[in-house]
Amino acid sequence: MEKGERRRLLLDVLVQMDGPSLHLTGKTAQIDMIPFTGIVRGEIFEGIVERGGMDTQILDAGGARHLSARYMMTGRDAEGREARIFVENAAEFANGEVPMPFTTRPVFHTDSPCLSAILEDDIDRIYGEGSSEADGLHIRFYKSY
Repeated sequence: MEKGERRRLLLDVLVQMDGPSLHLTGKTAQIDMIPFTGIVRGEIFEGIVERGGMDTQILDAGGARHLSARYMMTGRDAEGREARIFVENAAEFANGEVPMPFTTRPVFHTDSPCLSAILEDDIDRIYGEGSSEADGLHIRFYKSY
């Protein structure tokens, strides 16, 4: 976020680990796959992260770390209607370390018309911010203005 830029908090996802991680050390990369669920809160949507969410982290031979999380959220939109949101959230870090907080680039898909207008129609102004807090890892999605 640029200095002086305003932002609106859209969603706050509290990540909860959901089973053992998978690890592979190959010739050109180390890969971790971390399953998760979670709780989602925000003024536009309240719900859960469904089972099957997966955070994939690849540490390549050059030392860069690539993160990609894909998951489905189920709940109610701001109009009180049942809704689903799919997100693919990505980030890259040149030195292999994940800073706190860190910024991500999300892409959303939803079956809710009111959420679509917010999450899909103006995606270039939406970004994620991850931070480790006392209650766990939060991924917050913001829209900048």
